[in-house]
Amino acid sequence: MKAVYAGTFDPVTSGHLDIIERASRMYDHLYVTIFDNPTKKTMFSLAERLELLQAVTASFENVSVDYSSALAVEYAKEVGASVLVRGLRATMDFEYELQLAFSNQYLDDSVDMVFLMTRPNHSYISSSSVKEIATHHHSVEGLVPPIVENALKKKIDE
Repeated sequence: MKAVYAGTFDPVTSGHLDIIERASRMYDHLYVTIFDNPTKKTMFSLAERLELLQAVTASFENVSVDYSSALAVEYAKEVGASVLVRGLRATMDFEYELQLAFSNQYLDDSVDMVFLMTRPNHSYISSSSVKEIATHHHSVEGLVPPIVENALKKKIDE
């Protein structure tokens, strides 16, 4: 069975990586796919985010990194996936994800949403908070993989 884990991944965090690792054990193949989100202003370019995702997922044999401008449910159908994996940190996430799940069911009820609860030690991590902390020149060690921490430092110093 194939699954898709969709996101902006700007940047990929330790929380994202935890969901990727766990979902990769649950499915034969996992597509970690960057999707357009016109409401978000990204720090990293698409090419940079793809490169970072490829680097942090290189050890997972059944994970592919991709990009799509389609709706996630349409992309899932294109690659033959029957599941969209989503991570939940708190009730705030649940409200948003529930609305998204209902929209996806409206579009195509053959693609299921599977929610993975974030581990407690990752529950407060968001890409936005990581960028804010890094922008103020504080360490983000543990919040993101080391390669991402280095990329953040380099981006901020530019």
